[in-house]
Amino acid sequence: MTDDNDRGRQDGGYESGGHEHVPSRQRRRFPGISSRAYEHPADRSALVALRKLTGFDTVFKALSALLPERSLRLLFLSDSVRVSDAQFAHLNTMLRDACYILDLEEVPPMYVNQDPNPNAMCIGLDEPIIVVTTGLVELLDEEEMRAVVGHEVGHALSGHSVYRTILLFLTNLALKVAWIPLGNVAIMAIVTALREWFRKSELSADRAGLLVGQDLKASMRGLMKIAGGNHLHEMNVDAFLEQAKEYEAGGDLRDSVLKILNVLPRTHPFTTVRAAELKKWAESRDYQRIMDGHYPRRDEDRDTSVSDSFRQSASSYADDVRHSKDPLMKLVNDIAGGAGDLGGKLRGKFTGGQGPQGPTEEK
Repeated sequence: MTDDNDRGRQDGGYESGGHEHVPSRQRRRFPGISSRAYEHPADRSALVALRKLTGFDTVFKALSALLPERSLRLLFLSDSVRVSDAQFAHLNTMLRDACYILDLEEVPPMYVNQDPNPNAMCIGLDEPIIVVTTGLVELLDEEEMRAVVGHEVGHALSGHSVYRTILLFLTNLALKVAWIPLGNVAIMAIVTALREWFRKSELSADRAGLLVGQDLKASMRGLMKIAGGNHLHEMNVDAFLEQAKEYEAGGDLRDSVLKILNVLPRTHPFTTVRAAELKKWAESRDYQRIMDGHYPRRDEDRDTSVSDSFRQSASSYADDVRHSKDPLMKLVNDIAGGAGDLGGKLRGKFTGGQGPQGPTEEK
């Protein structure tokens, strides 16, 4: 008995939706997979709620007239290289491969943009487009790049490109009105909220990249290179992941606050944190069930319960707080459990003392 992958190879390719190539290496394919299968709980609950809103599609179609999407498409078409069989053919094969594995019928157009900074993004309101920089193409090897392409296809499948485009637009708008007194306060509030969502969406897309590449080591290598450049002989995965543990557990409440302030302007989580999150998911039962062929299907999305998604999100956050070694999260967990005096705990944590039970101050 052959699976879908084998049939695709024996038939000489997967033709539906423009797929003409299949990967040379044996990889599992996930027919009809829903993005809910790999989405981070915080990301998933937000998207499910938005998709359930009455008139949501109408609002965004109206908004699309205000956003410079056509301008973006023309910009990349005129000043970047479009990936095809004739240009960056190896990337084109990876793109079709990723869409084949995640069963995304419409292959998004992909562009390579001259930029030494390693980066990739998926943008667009009506139709997603994928952009990768030359810095990223030159930095990563084939398997590492495959995970990145899968990451961006995961964004497309989840519908993240819509929110990413709005985030880009609002960020630029905030810069233009920054000189107006209070002009950008409301805009920056929205941008901050969108960035918080987008950081969670990056964790979702990292999972999609792993489902496409099916090579955790390659995903880890790619994240390490993004953090430290093309010096793998100088880096070690275990030591890199140890940094994430040290980052989470180190310092006191002052460091916890600084972590929050450091991450607020970012659209991506810190690289060590992404690596640790991905490794944890790769070792989970959820990942193994997907690889065994047990996953949510796209045709079941309309029956998804918003309340169930929020409960899953709340449960995930509560579990993160319970198991976190971050001083602030541990304090939140203690307070939630009714342990001790809040004022005393805060005073002790910030001053390095022992709170109400610690040494008394000299008169």
